[in-house]
Formats: sequence, structure tokens, C-alpha cells
Amino acid sequence: MKPALLGGVLLTTVLCAHSASDQPIKIGEINSYSTIPQFTLPYRQGWQLAIEEINAAGGLLGRKVEVIARDDAGKPEEALRHAIELTSREQVDVLAGGYLSNIGLALADHAQKNKRLYIASEPLTDAIVWDKGNRYTFRLRPSTYMQAAMLVEEAAKMPAKRWATIAPNYEYGQSAVASFKELLKARRPDVEFVGEQWPALGKLDAGTALQATMQSKPDAIFNVTFGADLAKLVREGNQRGIFPKVPVVSLLSGEPEYLDVLKDETPKGWIVTGYPWDQIDSREHASFAANYYRRFKEYPKVGSVVGYSTMQAIFAGIKKANSTDNEKLVVALRGLKFSTPFGPAEFRAIDHQSTMGAYVGKLDLRGNKGTMVNWRYADGKAYLPSDAYVKARRPAEAMK
Repeated sequence: MKPALLGGVLLTTVLCAHSASDQPIKIGEINSYSTIPQFTLPYRQGWQLAIEEINAAGGLLGRKVEVIARDDAGKPEEALRHAIELTSREQVDVLAGGYLSNIGLALADHAQKNKRLYIASEPLTDAIVWDKGNRYTFRLRPSTYMQAAMLVEEAAKMPAKRWATIAPNYEYGQSAVASFKELLKARRPDVEFVGEQWPALGKLDAGTALQATMQSKPDAIFNVTFGADLAKLVREGNQRGIFPKVPVVSLLSGEPEYLDVLKDETPKGWIVTGYPWDQIDSREHASFAANYYRRFKEYPKVGSVVGYSTMQAIFAGIKKANSTDNEKLVVALRGLKFSTPFGPAEFRAIDHQSTMGAYVGKLDLRGNKGTMVNWRYADGKAYLPSDAYVKARRPAEAMK
């Protein structure tokens, strides 16, 4: 090769390498910011804190980290449109986010078709890692199966034999009820489910739902509603004298996002999963909470923890892979150990489900505010099913 040509090739190689190292690592984040702000705004602040911290420490692989966020407006088709734009035009290295389960499944399908790593931050449906799981999708939060298992541990101790359920009629609600039924029946073959209410998400007619529920004469209720639907259910149930007369086991209802809305209407005695942020004294959580308050002048919510932990998992994966190549990242994330404000967690290699846990306790009032009492941290790894169970549900292709 002629010296001039050789010199040009070497110069081009050096310039390309320099250019690549100057480019930020891009994370495409998609969430329901405008439709579910009580969760997603603290979530955004959580990931913003993580990004600021990593960049202040020098970034990853010698590069700054950048998040390009999009609002899916609570619609799977909008989430998919953004995912296409982020992976094609913006050429992000990793996709993350999702709140509603149907949106998470749409993003997971996009990830599989485009061989793009997707960290499902919040979607809780079991299908995302099992029945519709794929090689490129990993899920952070404890699933409906896991949180149902945590609650069933308490529900099985109750004398209640006749159970009714109230859940939103979409993937998350259906998945949660199915898991609760399966797990409670396994522990208590004597129980029966005598009534089901399936309101459309965000459109609960609380009076009608509770009237129909009480006609089935349940000993206890399993509730899966959240957000505005939860507030309507609690208010109506309090006014009718149903709560706390009828025991309730409820998914997510101990989270500050919802207790802040319920205030003095918080129903005492409900058994819930949640986040008693002001009572946790672990070193990891104290550091996170102090840094979060210093940055945003407010206490953290569950969304804050999820947003922060999502980025910690991505950072740990990129460090382990020493690359942003998605195939290398998939390998690195299988069995990856990473830190969260709740303590250490890891992604199971067999199904890409994180072992991040949740807090289980009872609702009570402190002054005019709802809080959790008699709580414990339920480590997610103790509430995951066996490998045989996973293999029976997860596609073989997803485990390659």
C-alpha cells in the first residue's frame, strides 16, 4: 500500500475511533408521563439522579450517558412509534421504561424483532418474561406472580374462605388475579372465589362494583385497582361501611404515590405491598433517599426507586459487557448482579426476571396520612417459581 494511502487509512481509523468515543451512550426511555404522572414524574427524577451521578463520576466506558425520553400517552401504538424512532433515527444503545403491562408487551415485541435490548422498568405482567418472553427483554420490578406470592403468604393465614376480586380488565389485572388464585388455592385448597369485577382501566364505577362484590358475600377481597380507580374504590367502600369490615388484600396500595392521594381516607388493616420510605434504615436506602431529597426537595416514591434502579442495572450491564453491543449486553445481563436502594438484586438467567423485592405490611393512619405498619422486606428471589415452571411457560427460543 502506498504511504499516502496508508496514512489516509490510519488517519480515518483514528478519527472514527475518536469520534465514537466522543459520542454519548444513549438510552431511549419511553413512559406514560402525561397519563400517570403520580408514578412517572418521580420515576423520571429517579433516573435523572442516576444519570447525573454516573456522568459526574466520568460516565461509562469513557463516555457520557444520555437519556432520550418519550411520552407514550398510555397507548401501546404511541410507545411503538417512539421505539421505532429511537432505535432508527436516534440509534439508542438500549431501550428502557414502560408502565402499563400492555405497553411493556408491545415494547418487548419490538425489542425481539429488532434485536434491541429492552429493560422493562415497571410493567408487571408475568407474560413479559414467561409466555411472551424473549432474548432481548429483561424486567426489573417484582412481577404480578411475585407480588401475589408475597400477599398470598399473608392471605393464607386469614380465616377467609370466600374471596372476591376487583381488578382492571387488561393484562396487568388479569395476570395478577390469575396468579393470586393459583397460589392461594395451592396453599389453601379450601378457599373459593365467589365473585369477580373487571372494570375498564380508569373507568371504575365503584358503587356498582362494590354492590356486585358484596352480593357474592365474600369473606375477603383481593384488590388490584390503582391510581384514580383505587381512590374511588376506597372512598365508596368507606362510605358504605365495607372497609374495614371486610378484609382486603391489595396489590401496590402501600406505595406513597397512592397513599398521598388517599390521605385520611386510607383504609386501616389492608394487607398490601408498598414502600414505607420513611422507616427504612438500610445504608443503601438512606444514601439514596438523602441524595434524592437534596436534588429534588421531596421524599422518594416507588417510581423514584424504579427509575434509579433501572439505570443502575443498565450501567452495571454495560460495565460488565465493556460494550454497548446488544448481543454482548444480553450475555452480560444474564445473572447480572446490581445495586438498588432496596439492596442487591440480579437478573435470573433463565427468565430475565430481576430478584428485586417489595415491602409487605398493613395500612394504618398516622395523623391524617396513610402509612405502612408491621412491614417486612420480601426479597424477590424467595418468591420466584422453579426452573421447571419457567421452562413450561417461557418459549425455548427466549432462553438461547
